[in-house]
Amino acid sequence: MSKNFELMQQAARDHGLGITPVRNASKPTVSVREAVSRSANETQVNFDAMAQEEALRLVQRTFFLQSEKGPRVVVFAGIDQGNGCSQICVRVAKTLATNVRGSVCLVEGNFRSPTLPGLFGTTNHYGLTDSLLKDGPIRSFARLVHGENLWLISSGSLASDSSNLLNSERIKARFEELREEFDYVLIDAPPLIRYADATALGRLTDGFVLILEANSTRREAALKVTESLRAAQIPLLGAVLNKRTFPIPDSLYRRL
Repeated sequence: MSKNFELMQQAARDHGLGITPVRNASKPTVSVREAVSRSANETQVNFDAMAQEEALRLVQRTFFLQSEKGPRVVVFAGIDQGNGCSQICVRVAKTLATNVRGSVCLVEGNFRSPTLPGLFGTTNHYGLTDSLLKDGPIRSFARLVHGENLWLISSGSLASDSSNLLNSERIKARFEELREEFDYVLIDAPPLIRYADATALGRLTDGFVLILEANSTRREAALKVTESLRAAQIPLLGAVLNKRTFPIPDSLYRRL
């Protein structure tokens, strides 16, 4: 079930430590600062490439290998708070949009602490909640945020009772519009262990991708959430183990 999507920023910082300049007769001496900067940049490039590769693998497994007619509307939700769900959702959406001809729409379904607009340098103003309270085609509440085919519907104007809209009849109609208007829809939802919002959204979609945090998410919590999704008859399409770090072997340290 587990599909690892590695974001190893701590390991990248570790690689930047302990590098000393090497004197070479045919080349000028490189300063410590330059060596550290160069190594850090090269390491970051390597980890970015690995993260992109994992994102592509997750896209393939989630949207194209599930069945003959793969999922088109998927919820991304973490077990706990602060496990990088929004960042993963955005990376997967960008990867999907880059590799398909159809349109991709990101939906901010987290009315508790919306994050997606900030990752694109825009605001929450005029989005999902507005579409549930006002008339107009669903695309009029979306904005193009990346390339020619990645759209964003932010959370919209929020109020203390905004989360109640997730159980309204109106949202069912809007999600049907999303299916008709966009080829793929990815919803970023709040943590499952704290709120029922993600489960409410899951009932309107083709399934869930769970985000777990290495060395943080407890097994009991993950099992409880999985059983809850199964009871609600919401398909579990995959799981992502985030923020897992790899220890650097002693032999590599000695070479730095």
